[in-house]
Amino acid sequence: MRLRSGVFASSCLLVEVLGVALFLRGFFPVPVRSLPRREARGDPPAEPAPPGPGMVSNWTKIPPPLFKKVVVVLIDALRDDFVFGSKGEQFMPYTKQVIEKGTSYSFIAEAKPPTVTMPRIKALMTGSIPGFIDVIVNLNSPALLDDNLIWQAKTAGKRIIFYGDDTWVKLFPKHFVEYDGTTSFFVSDFTEVDDNVTRHLDRVFKREDWDLLILHYLGLDHIGHVTGPNSPLVGAKLREMDNILKKIHISLLSKEEASLPNLLVVCGDHGMSETGSHGGSSAGEVHTPLLFISSAFEKRSGPLTQPERVQQTDLASTLAVGLGLPISRNSVGNLILPVVGGRTMREQLRFVHLNGFQLSRLLQENTPAYEKDPGYEHFKIAEKSHANWIKLYLEGNNSEILLNLGKKVLKQYLEALKTLSSSLSRQVAQYDMYSMMVGTVIIMEVLLLLFLSIPKALSSRAEFEVPLSLPLFSLLFYLVCLMLCAVHVIVCTSAESLCYFCSMSWFTAVGVMMLISALMCGILSAIAKIFENSRLPVKNPVVSSSGWSEIDVLILAGTVGHVLSLGASSFVEEEHQTWYFLINTLCLVLCQDLCRNNFLLKEYDPQHSTNVKQNFGEASEYKNMDIPAADNSKLGKTISSAEFIRGSDKWISLASPWIILICCRLLRSLNQTGVQWAHRPDFGHWLTSSEHKSELSFLAAVSLLMIFFLVQRRCSLVSKIAMALGLLGVYSYRAAIGNVIFPWQHDSKDISKQ
Repeated sequence: MRLRSGVFASSCLLVEVLGVALFLRGFFPVPVRSLPRREARGDPPAEPAPPGPGMVSNWTKIPPPLFKKVVVVLIDALRDDFVFGSKGEQFMPYTKQVIEKGTSYSFIAEAKPPTVTMPRIKALMTGSIPGFIDVIVNLNSPALLDDNLIWQAKTAGKRIIFYGDDTWVKLFPKHFVEYDGTTSFFVSDFTEVDDNVTRHLDRVFKREDWDLLILHYLGLDHIGHVTGPNSPLVGAKLREMDNILKKIHISLLSKEEASLPNLLVVCGDHGMSETGSHGGSSAGEVHTPLLFISSAFEKRSGPLTQPERVQQTDLASTLAVGLGLPISRNSVGNLILPVVGGRTMREQLRFVHLNGFQLSRLLQENTPAYEKDPGYEHFKIAEKSHANWIKLYLEGNNSEILLNLGKKVLKQYLEALKTLSSSLSRQVAQYDMYSMMVGTVIIMEVLLLLFLSIPKALSSRAEFEVPLSLPLFSLLFYLVCLMLCAVHVIVCTSAESLCYFCSMSWFTAVGVMMLISALMCGILSAIAKIFENSRLPVKNPVVSSSGWSEIDVLILAGTVGHVLSLGASSFVEEEHQTWYFLINTLCLVLCQDLCRNNFLLKEYDPQHSTNVKQNFGEASEYKNMDIPAADNSKLGKTISSAEFIRGSDKWISLASPWIILICCRLLRSLNQTGVQWAHRPDFGHWLTSSEHKSELSFLAAVSLLMIFFLVQRRCSLVSKIAMALGLLGVYSYRAAIGNVIFPWQHDSKDISKQ
């Protein structure tokens, strides 16, 4: 099949897009979703119907709120050890005292990766688990359309006030009766970004026109990014946060009424690593404190125990119950039972039944075989036991049997909630490996076909044979296609979880299999043809008439992409990774361009062919001339030496990009920089350790000698002496401060931190 290079490249691009789309669909699984938000406010489920004729439960509505006012203080990048560890005892004494002796419940909330702000806010307010795709939209947070706590509160008539990170304002537009957003981009701002939140507190606590107050402090996160978790600035910021929590707690206690108590919630969206960054899954990044402080709780007594582990998604369900709101339809979180542990047994069973009903319905809408799920089976068993308890309760039975049965039902519900939440969370985090493998195969086949066609495929005038016609009618094509279809049937019939590629129609799946088979056969045919025609000239010249070369386009695109990447703090921290990618890509394109110029254009350029013919004619004339033997031998030596120099220059130019790539790889191993991998060992740390001072001294001496020999050829005698003394002075200075040693010295000093 004869194709122009532009058509061939466009076709490869389309097939490549298909492969990338399949891979991404498997790598970014679709999160579990329920009905759209506008359909989420249906009638709540009633209590399980008690067995027996004529007995009906009279509780069919959402229970009333447990708290009058709720204040949520979210401290960005608050690690659990900042509160429960030694830093908490030293810098947060009031909070530590409330945890140990006050009316509070403390937990360690586990955040799922990615541990960045916007996905964590979604998890806190919706109870769902955002995926890694949310990292991309973290730069421009769109309005959150899923069912969430803020929307439920606004729909129920709750008045919400917010101060802090403007990500909330973008996620929940027109939801707050009052707000003041602060930008999180200026990471060097440790003070004003928090003062802009605190300055509103005195005025807000004098008012009564609000039900939910949300405060998001960013200063601690900024300190972590710039100086790390062990900086002295962290202690000062924690002390500031402790004073703010004390002020809020005292204000809430002074405003309490006899009817309903108030609630203070202290949490973090994520933690920070040992280098001060976040986004990964280390213990410091995923473990955050979660405190519930209210006069409704019993005062603590006895020794302080290790805080219980909960999921960050549990906060949405717990706050919904505390505010008397429906639990978000997409929530996979469990109710934190100690928060409602002071209520009656019937109320507690009602709360966990609402949570279990919501989780089981979410499982039904996202799992075809939901009836076989252990969590669903446990929930149905708990519902039956709950119905029997309601029967005894409505009959007026107040014996010990009723209390023991209630505790048993509560335990069954909690076990069912845990299993249901685990099943839904596992579904969110499960990769679709089959779709990823199919996409990877398509991508690799197209890349290999392009590699075999380079540099012809990048020329605008080239026409060449694409080896696809014969394979489509070969026995190998049909055998490969049949084998792939058999593998597809086996995988799709034996897969326990949902697979996107298996959910496609058979017509589409067979089409993809035929595409993979055709590409595979085409690659084999191309390889065979290359071996057969390796010494035959190509019929058509490869000459690009485009005003823009591939290198020009790459440099322009790389410059624009690098400028755009500076709009995100994460890319600024890891800017070197962008440079590594751009340099490697540029070297590969230079190598391709050099191959084309040295092997193809010189053979098929008409001007070059004319020069060759002219040179051949001149050589013939020289042969016809009567030249002395000595002059003839000199001329032959001159021509052969010129050809040798041209050939050596060609191979040196071809080797240069690969030498640059090797040097870049060595430089990457020399020093780990940035934030994410700065803690990993590298060659630089190995050299600067006291045990390897001799090796560092040897490399330093060799490097200085190479500088001297490379530069001295074009210098005068005085310049050579001055440069030698200068380089010797450089080495002597480093030896004096202990970085390197002279050969006659013993390696006894530690290297100073210079």
